[in-house]
Amino acid sequence: MNRRTFLLTTAALSLTLPVAAHAEEVVYSADLLKSDLAAGKTVLLDFFAPWCSTCVAQHRVMDKLKAANPAYEAHITFMIVDWDTWGEGDLVKQLQIPRRSTLVVLKGDAELGRIVADTSEAAIKALLDTAVQAATAA
Repeated sequence: MNRRTFLLTTAALSLTLPVAAHAEEVVYSADLLKSDLAAGKTVLLDFFAPWCSTCVAQHRVMDKLKAANPAYEAHITFMIVDWDTWGEGDLVKQLQIPRRSTLVVLKGDAELGRIVADTSEAAIKALLDTAVQAATAA
């Protein structure tokens, strides 16, 4: 294997690994989001691109928080919105998403919170706590 092939292969793998590591998350589709919200589920939309270092950093924080608090995965539907596919789509326009690395919590017709390009554990934890509170409210 020559150096160029090695570097290209390594780069390609490094871009795909962050997505593969999050297989438990649901991949966005308009119909799925609509049905989940109609069913009363609390959904965290993760506007993600595998090449985005901020997105990857947010995932590391969310993984740590999910490991520490199983209620997050029990009560929140984590839905990945691939920025490369949906970045110019209706959902982005409707929710006025300014960029990838945006996390938005929805329940029913209401937006409960959002984070844009923030990787701090405190901010992400606060958003997840808001989502769990909404999911478990009577």
